[in-house]
Amino acid sequence: MRIVFIDTSTISVATAENLLAAGHEVVFIEIDKEKIGLLSDKLDCGFMHGDGTSPSLLREIGPENTHFLFCLTENDRDNIIAALVGRSLGFPRVIVKIEDRDLEHICTELGLDDIIVPTRTISRYLADMVGGQDVSELTTAIKGEARFFSFIVTEAERGNIKDINLPKHARIICYYRDGNFTLSDGENELKIGDEVVVLTYRVKLDELKQRWPGSVSQNKTEEKKLKEKKS
Repeated sequence: MRIVFIDTSTISVATAENLLAAGHEVVFIEIDKEKIGLLSDKLDCGFMHGDGTSPSLLREIGPENTHFLFCLTENDRDNIIAALVGRSLGFPRVIVKIEDRDLEHICTELGLDDIIVPTRTISRYLADMVGGQDVSELTTAIKGEARFFSFIVTEAERGNIKDINLPKHARIICYYRDGNFTLSDGENELKIGDEVVVLTYRVKLDELKQRWPGSVSQNKTEEKKLKEKKS
C-alpha cells in the first residue's frame, strides 16, 4: 500500500519505519527542507517539499494512488484543514491527529471519522496497565469491513431496542446511559439521550448516516470509549 504522511513528526517517522519494514510505500510531505535532508539518508521513502494543507500539492501527490493520508503535524488546525482538503480530493482514508479534545466534536461534525487523540490513548493505556487490566487494543478485533456507528436516542427511537429498524447486517451491541455501559440483550428499553452503539459493515455506514446525521462512525474515540467500558 501507499501511505502519505503530512509532516515528519516523531509519530510519523516511527509509524513510517514500521510500514517500510512491512514493505509498504511511504511518502512524506514536509515544509522544512532541512528535515527532509536529514531523513532522506535514514529512510528509504519519498519526500515532497511543501505545505501539506495545500490543495494543489495534495492533488499532485496522487489521491487515486494513495491508500492512507495521515495528518500528523503538531498543529491541530493544520491537521483538520489538511484532512478536509484530502477528503475533498478523494483520498480513500484520512486520519487526523488532534491534541485539543475540544476540537473532537468539530471533527465529528465535519465528517472526519478517523480521529487520533494521543494523550488520551496513552493515558488510558497506562492507567489500565497500572490496574492490571488487559491493555490490548480493541482495534485488533475490529478488522476488515467491520465498523462502529453510534447515535443518540431521540423521541423517535425511545422504547424497546428491538423496535429500532436497522439495515440488514447492522446490530446494536450496547448503549450508554448517564455514563454507564450496558450490553444489549435485544430487549432493552431505551430512553431519550441514550447513546447507542451499532456494529455493522462499512458499506452500511452511509445508510446509517443518512438516518442519523452527525452521528459517529468508525470514530477512534468511540472505539476507545467502548474499550474503557469493557475493561
